[in-house]
Amino acid sequence: KGQSIMDKILIQKTKTSPEIIMDFEKGILDIIGESYPENAVGFYKPVFDWLNSVTTANIPLTVNFRLDYFNTSSSKCVIDILDILDKYHGNSGKVSVKWYYKEDDDDMLETGEEFSSDIKVPFELLSYS
Repeated sequence: KGQSIMDKILIQKTKTSPEIIMDFEKGILDIIGESYPENAVGFYKPVFDWLNSVTTANIPLTVNFRLDYFNTSSSKCVIDILDILDKYHGNSGKVSVKWYYKEDDDDMLETGEEFSSDIKVPFELLSYS
C-alpha cells in the first residue's frame, strides 16, 4: 500500500541528498544535510506533493532548513518550497521557517537572508556550532 499523507515520511540522506522528514501530525518539514542530487526536481517532488497536501489541509507548518551545502538546481527547489510557503502564508496559513546555519558559515547565513527578504513568511536565522 502507498504511504498516506498522515504517515511520517522519511527520505534517507545520501552522499548527494539531504535527509528529509515530513511529519504531518506535527506539521514539521525538516531538510538536513547537503543537497546536490543529479535530478533535484525529481528528488524534491515528494516534498512538493506533501506541501500541497498540507497547505490544502490548512495545518500549521514549521519548515526547518539545516543545509550545509546545496547546488544551483537544489537552490531553485528551495526557492520553490519557499514560494509555496509564501502563498500559504498569504492565504492565512500558519507557517514559519527556521534557517539553521553553522556559525562560521557566512555564505549560508547570507543565502538565508536573501531567501527571507523575498518572502513574507516568519523566517528565523539560527546559528549552531
